[in-house]
Amino acid sequence: MNKASEANSTEKGPKKKFKLRMPGAFVILFVLTIVAVIATWSIPAGSYSKLFYDQSSSKLTITDPYGKVKSVPSTQEELDKLHVKIDIKQFTSGGITKPISIPDTYQRLEQRPAGPEDITSSMVRGTIEVVDIMVFIFVLGGLIGVVKASGAFESGLISLTKKTKGHEFMLIFIVAILMIIGGTLCGIEEEAVAFYPILVPVFLAMGYDSIVCVGAIFLASSVGTCFSTINPFSVVIASNAAGINFTEGLSWRLGGLVVATIFVVIYLRWYSQKVKEDPTFSYSYEDRDEFNKMWSVVSADGSEHSKFTVRKKLILTLFVVGFPLMVLGVMELGWWFPTMASSFLTFAIIIMFLTATGKNGIGENGVVDAFVNGASSLVGVSLIIGLARGINLVMNEGLISDTILNYSSSLVANVSGPMFILAMLLIFFVLGFIVPSSSGLAVLSMPILAPLADTVDIPRFVIVTAYQFGQYAMLFLAPTGLVMATLQMLNMRYSHWFKFVWPVVLFVLVFGGGILVLQVLIY
Repeated sequence: MNKASEANSTEKGPKKKFKLRMPGAFVILFVLTIVAVIATWSIPAGSYSKLFYDQSSSKLTITDPYGKVKSVPSTQEELDKLHVKIDIKQFTSGGITKPISIPDTYQRLEQRPAGPEDITSSMVRGTIEVVDIMVFIFVLGGLIGVVKASGAFESGLISLTKKTKGHEFMLIFIVAILMIIGGTLCGIEEEAVAFYPILVPVFLAMGYDSIVCVGAIFLASSVGTCFSTINPFSVVIASNAAGINFTEGLSWRLGGLVVATIFVVIYLRWYSQKVKEDPTFSYSYEDRDEFNKMWSVVSADGSEHSKFTVRKKLILTLFVVGFPLMVLGVMELGWWFPTMASSFLTFAIIIMFLTATGKNGIGENGVVDAFVNGASSLVGVSLIIGLARGINLVMNEGLISDTILNYSSSLVANVSGPMFILAMLLIFFVLGFIVPSSSGLAVLSMPILAPLADTVDIPRFVIVTAYQFGQYAMLFLAPTGLVMATLQMLNMRYSHWFKFVWPVVLFVLVFGGGILVLQVLIY
């Protein structure tokens, strides 16, 4: 063959297409940690004075930007002197438990740049800070491992899929509605992680993909939190920090919640139906086999192991009961992650005993190995949460968070009307990346930004609403928030999630922006 022929044959051969792949969760967070370290060198350092109510002394303590602390009487007069327009009862009753920023106290400080060693140390310290969440996730993983080893999952799913055949979307609808309610009432987000192990295998058995799983759980709960009505960790604490009652603007948030719920349900219906009709439509189709291998618990045969015995029914009942109990504990009893972990561990011990003993029991070693293997499968998820917290540590210790807040407030100081509130929406959208904690952003920003509403003659509750819409539009995307832990748990690529969620982000910004402009025009 001559050279010309070789060239022609080469040209006719198949060409490999270059395909850009998004890095995984760990790489994204590692890169963002480096970016945060660099930012502490380039963004000026600064801080507001912080106000805190000390329950032991029943006094207000003020920490200035240079670290000097003084105590003042916990009276409304002292708050008025500080231009903090918040009822003193919000502090003394425990409504505000974190330090808040004092308006007009921002000071430039000596630069406090992070060093290369802070890249790894922040990761370690961030992980230590979320150890309570990590223990909860490990216990949950161990519980899941034991239930899987018992065969109860497989048997229950086979029974469920037979009963729901032809009405599969009804389960997605019910789950999404419950998650939205949980989000709007008590801000269920981190706790939603607990629902994946019980629901993902169900959705898979019904023919759906990983996107539907995250959509029905994480997306729905986040939309509910975005349109919080009485969520104490979002709208209540933000309203307290803004110096208003959380019932102000409640009817607007409730109306927005109804519209947002309809939108999310229709969107989930459209996507799930497309996947059901044509599995190749799935945004995560290329990872379908790997995902099914990880989460599917239904075998192809009808072996003795698949029979839904009385013991398996009892095990599955105990497993399911733990989740509504967790929600009740969070909403009514003030549970936090240690208590939730203890609750799940109690159920795990009972299920381990049922699985180890009796006919077809797997013995002591079997249940212990199942628990350890289940817990170890969620190590990656736990570490992701810690790494994200490390990024916040770098920015806070580098004293750049308050600088960004001060600059943001100056941007809207001379703007009024609809432009003012839309600018606020975008500011909270950006701040949501820097401070992904809803309560953290509320106490940091509300005392500074809420008074700006007075200067343009609009109610402060409109600022609170802008905070909700702006921050949560970002938290659907922000790697510094919970989304990376969710994607890591389901081994989903960020690019696949982004393709699915960007219409929801756009909806929140456009629809939320419309509500805010309407509020400004009416009031």
